[in-house]
Amino acid sequence: MTTPFPFTAVVGQDDLRLALLLNAVSPSVGGVLVRGEKGTAKSTAVRALTSLLPEVAVVPGCRFSCDPASPDPGCPDGPHEGGGGGTSRPARMVELPVGASEDRLVGALDIERALAEGVKAFEPGLLAAAHRGILYVDEVNLLHDHLVDLLLDAAAMGASYVEREGVSVRHAARFLLVGTMNPEEGELRPQLLDRFGLTVEVAASREPDQRVEVVRRRLAYDDDPAGFAARWADEEAAVRQRVVAARELLPSVRLGDAALRQITGTCAAFEVDGMRADIVMARTATALAAWAGRTDVLAEDVRQAALLALPHRRRRNPFDAPGLDEDKLDQTLEEFAGDDDPDPDGDGGGPGGGGGQPEPDEGPADDGAGAAPPEAGEGEPAPGGAGEQSPVRAAEPFRTKVLSVPGIGEGAAGRRSRARTEQGRTTGARRPEGALTKLHLAATVRAAAPHQRARGRSGRGLVVRRDDLRQATREGREGNLVLFVVDASGSMAARQRMSAVKGAVLSLLLDAYQRRDKVGLVTFRGSAAEVALPPTSSVDAAAARLESLPTGGRTPLAAGLLKAHDVLRVERLRDPARRALVVVVTDGRATGGPEPVALAGRAARLFAAEGIASVVVDCESGPVRLGLAGQLAGELGGTAVTLDELRADSIAGLVKDVQRRAA
Repeated sequence: MTTPFPFTAVVGQDDLRLALLLNAVSPSVGGVLVRGEKGTAKSTAVRALTSLLPEVAVVPGCRFSCDPASPDPGCPDGPHEGGGGGTSRPARMVELPVGASEDRLVGALDIERALAEGVKAFEPGLLAAAHRGILYVDEVNLLHDHLVDLLLDAAAMGASYVEREGVSVRHAARFLLVGTMNPEEGELRPQLLDRFGLTVEVAASREPDQRVEVVRRRLAYDDDPAGFAARWADEEAAVRQRVVAARELLPSVRLGDAALRQITGTCAAFEVDGMRADIVMARTATALAAWAGRTDVLAEDVRQAALLALPHRRRRNPFDAPGLDEDKLDQTLEEFAGDDDPDPDGDGGGPGGGGGQPEPDEGPADDGAGAAPPEAGEGEPAPGGAGEQSPVRAAEPFRTKVLSVPGIGEGAAGRRSRARTEQGRTTGARRPEGALTKLHLAATVRAAAPHQRARGRSGRGLVVRRDDLRQATREGREGNLVLFVVDASGSMAARQRMSAVKGAVLSLLLDAYQRRDKVGLVTFRGSAAEVALPPTSSVDAAAARLESLPTGGRTPLAAGLLKAHDVLRVERLRDPARRALVVVVTDGRATGGPEPVALAGRAARLFAAEGIASVVVDCESGPVRLGLAGQLAGELGGTAVTLDELRADSIAGLVKDVQRRAA
């Protein structure tokens, strides 16, 4: 039994309820992405939507939910006769687990029967079950890349294709995509982000009275689910009836030229990519009018549609916060308002005077305020002491060289280091362990060929047994744990170096986001080191911690390395298959305490002894260089690069790469 929909109304989730209801009115809006902190009833609201959707007419016995009025001509269970009788069932909500396999999502062919008997024995997957219903992905930002690619293909084509060595099956897969995510655990790939029609941010109410009501209703539901549902049955029925009425009214809603100009003008003013935003806004504004019982789209509908459809499409990189400047939105809507807008409050025309497009929102100019002083001392014993300096802003990020872990791993799919994965190029074959997922046809034929006479083969078909089947082994790319160990001591702040250092780390964080890595951040200064950010998939969180990082004090390099080693030890217990890449950002100095240089050397050799991949970003500057970072890289068993060599287009880096390959 699902929790009734009104349960979420007391948590300040009006936008979430509206977005879900608009998709119930017009599924062509394209689904909803729900972003919010943990414990805000995101999943509860999504599951409650199914009880508000109209029933679906299906062909009896069809596993692919074909519409009896217009069945899919390519349905694997077909052909079905059009216009025949059908049965009705409630709309489904199918949940896609984050750890699902490809076969679980798209379905699986029985390869053994296909080879031996020549039949297409197909077991439908979750995409088939979700056809004409809801596909719900909790923690969608943690979904593996190859599943994201399959979702993108199905959402774009409205169909799912399953192919195994020349044997293929196609079926319709049109569904309402709803995802929930906690931004603290990492962001979503831009391609999938754009596939969600609308996005909403939810947060728990800070009002004690509202929180009391939430707790009271939750306890009441736990004590008597049936009674709680009965209590809200009338209101739920009224909402369901309103959804049905809005669906019937939707074809009659008029989207006037003035409203359409406001939609396209708004998308242009906010510089969203492509045309999908314009189309989604138009469909959302039309659904809003139908939900309100009107046949004309008003300016207020366009404004609400923009607030739901544009925030997640304005992000240029993962460090940009989603959102929309409402003052700029109002100015844009006023500028593009026209005479045929039926809204009496929205026909004020464009702004007087210049009449130009409002200037893009810009942050405060960087006039150098907040930059580190020209020189910084190194005598302060601890963070937070008298020598601490204010955080400096990071320099502009740049495209970095590809840093990778040597060897071949078996970690989670990503884009950094070589690994044996389910996706990628075929490198060999082996006997399958469990269910066969990727058939190596040539190896299977070679295994079966010597036994054909003994098996009594008489026809043209190949007699294949289970022992003949061979699984293809593939090599692709994996995501790694990139652990940043950042020197925040006074020597790093000298000559305003920290701004460039933060820019370099920010660039590496952006690269880690694109390569689907986990990231962590350890900093050291004064007399100790701290874990500024435990390993996480959220590069946003790492960027925020980096931006607020203060500097000053001595350089406890050994403490930073030992803290990083401890973080890796704990992380190996949690995720043993994920290999680590340690990026030490320092000038190589070690001060404070007895024998700081020797102690740092012993700490570094721990990484070399365990074969942990490492890179030292040498931040030393000035005419006289001591080469301490290079020595540290040698003891770590890794490599050293300067800030200039870290850039992908660095000439010095290219020359060094050529020399390394030649050696």
